[in-house]
Amino acid sequence: MKDYKKLGDEYILHTYNRYPIVLERGEGVKLYDDKGKEYLDFAAGIAVYALGYGNKEFNDALKAQIDKIMHTSNLYYNEPACEAAKELCDVAKMDRVFFTNSGTEAIEGAIKTARKYAYLKDGSTDHNIIAMESSFHGRSMGALSVTGNAHYREAFEPGIGNVKFATYNDLGSVERLTDEKTCAVIMETVQGEGGIHPAEEEFIRGVKKLCDEKGILLILDEIQCGMGRTGYMFAWEKYGVKPDVVTIAKALGNGVPVGAFAMTSEVADASLVPGDHGTTYGGNPFACAAVREVLRQYEKRDIVSHVRELTPALEEALDSLKDKYDFIKDRRGAGFMQALELDRPCAKVISRAQENGLLVISAGADTIRIVPPLIISKGDISDMRDRLDKALSES
Repeated sequence: MKDYKKLGDEYILHTYNRYPIVLERGEGVKLYDDKGKEYLDFAAGIAVYALGYGNKEFNDALKAQIDKIMHTSNLYYNEPACEAAKELCDVAKMDRVFFTNSGTEAIEGAIKTARKYAYLKDGSTDHNIIAMESSFHGRSMGALSVTGNAHYREAFEPGIGNVKFATYNDLGSVERLTDEKTCAVIMETVQGEGGIHPAEEEFIRGVKKLCDEKGILLILDEIQCGMGRTGYMFAWEKYGVKPDVVTIAKALGNGVPVGAFAMTSEVADASLVPGDHGTTYGGNPFACAAVREVLRQYEKRDIVSHVRELTPALEEALDSLKDKYDFIKDRRGAGFMQALELDRPCAKVISRAQENGLLVISAGADTIRIVPPLIISKGDISDMRDRLDKALSES
């Protein structure tokens, strides 16, 4: 481990403070380091590995595609992309999709869609976007510009400009910022990096109504909370709302880098046209074979129902820890996207958990984020509870 750590520290740009673990392989919901130590993974590569590690059907689908073709460019059609596009539109209740290489790129595409949509209405380029405080949408310049944490943005300003920040779950703050030049409202249906805060029903319904009345596009970021993680295929379904544009990534590829932004036909027919947007790798046969297989397994294994069925057990396990330790201020979340907020920094608890063979991550300095693979069992939940209990007692 020390040799790889030294190699990484010397040659990989230091933009992450990595934990001193060299992960080598995975099986199911377990990961193993280069020394053979086992870890129960309740982080899932930051909510990515929904179907777990070593999934034979998934791996076989990728191997079969490798033997056919991995890349063609978007100058031509390819079978996996066409099939994956239809299947993703069906489950997302959208009409058109653009495949990207990441969630951040999906956000970039959604922003461009909103601005082009508004430009075609009045020919001007001075439209504004309302985003949310405490939000996180990515690190590229466009995604960073709509990320509601000033600390992330300050060294890279001015950004794309014309972005206003409202208070999440405060409809009045959105209404006060809206004007005749507002072209979009963008927000996470469940805030992730900002501490795992689900949208309140009155808020998200109110924002949707406001957008519909004023001809503003509603962009919902479901990069982390989508793909079944909350017990719904997409978290917005719980509220009975439908966005105009939705961004998707993470679990969409089960470890293969792929994202997407999808939209209604109304938006698609009045926004991006050939020459407005593109990607060399996005939508390549390999990535789309992964998407296709992920969607096939979601349906075959009824992943969404599994999450909904086991959510009470996960919440009960975390609530028992909250009741036991008075320094745990809150337990909140939706489905398999949960948080324990502490009255102190959580870094020590996360380190102790690693020592006890449990991987969890943070969502802010004082909040432990629980985002396991969506295939966990009740036994895994009980095991997580015991290991996290030990970590909390030692912190």
